[in-house]
Amino acid sequence: MTTLFDPVQIGDLALANRLVMAPLTRDRAGPGRVPHALNATYYEQRADPVAGAGLIISEGTQVSPLGQGYLDTPGIYSPEQVAGWKLATDAVHRKGGKIVAQIWHVGRISHTSLLPAGEQPVSATARPADTKTFTPAGFEPVSTPRALRTDEVAGVVAEFRRAARNAIDAGFDGVEVHGANGYLVEQFLRDSCNDRTDQYGGSIENRARFLLEVMTAVCDEIGPGRVGLRLSPVTPANDIGQDSDPFALFSHVVRELAKLKFAFIEIVEGATGGPRDFAAFDFDALRKLWPGAWIVNNGYDRALALAAVASGKADAVSFGKPFIANPDLARRLREERELNAWNQKTFYGGGAEGYTDYPTLEG
Repeated sequence: MTTLFDPVQIGDLALANRLVMAPLTRDRAGPGRVPHALNATYYEQRADPVAGAGLIISEGTQVSPLGQGYLDTPGIYSPEQVAGWKLATDAVHRKGGKIVAQIWHVGRISHTSLLPAGEQPVSATARPADTKTFTPAGFEPVSTPRALRTDEVAGVVAEFRRAARNAIDAGFDGVEVHGANGYLVEQFLRDSCNDRTDQYGGSIENRARFLLEVMTAVCDEIGPGRVGLRLSPVTPANDIGQDSDPFALFSHVVRELAKLKFAFIEIVEGATGGPRDFAAFDFDALRKLWPGAWIVNNGYDRALALAAVASGKADAVSFGKPFIANPDLARRLREERELNAWNQKTFYGGGAEGYTDYPTLEG
């Protein structure tokens, strides 16, 4: 019987175990949205292939200045950012670990204070989201976006392509495209948000076009064996709203993505960071449409994770908050040891406290 702690091959990546560290925004990049030594330490602590993650997925990393939605999140579009990320990837590899960069564009989940002067957020739509984001002034309502012109969409696809190349140049083992949680990709996907009348709006095929163009570009740039995608078919995150027919939408998306033969899909089951109540959506049927590795996420504990892998429901399980507080999560789960509790007050922003000071079993 396959266990959570067995090795697995995911695309071109040979992983020592099936515990994945989920992408976790921590808002601790330096000036210029550049990663630094403390960030490298944080990832290194969780990279031990026996005690820690078989695969680390980095925090969301914006593909362009307009892709930023939160204070002090890192980018991967400048030479300085690439050099900063090299500190982290080198540290992970010295430990024997594997790490991929999550590349994202937040779309309308942003604020003008975070963007270049005179710019406003861009999206599939000009309708604002009813949510807040983390700015220099604290949590503020997001700004009203403008809808991307049809002739601008190709430029955003190119930004994802460049970000993927930059990630490889920075030493990452691959990339995960952020297609979840109500950010730009989902703003195109769901008809609850996308009100376009061009070739990127209306039908399911049109609304899926942006994602498919992004994934094709990224796979062409760095090879499909190093590429993954995060999806969240039913999450209400960031005021995205439910699609009128989520299974029809995401089954079409997964069938089309299967033609690209990239490494993995990480799937958020239920509400991101919230309830796993998804009785109306058949994730098992969706999984059967995908020929690559399937990584499940959201609210998994030891028993659920073991059962998911043993049953073949998933090839790996990604954990978020437990990896914040437990750098040696794999060892603790394997040995059925007590987990450290996380401190939610230190999730976003700050320094080492609540970031690199959580103890391992060895102290």
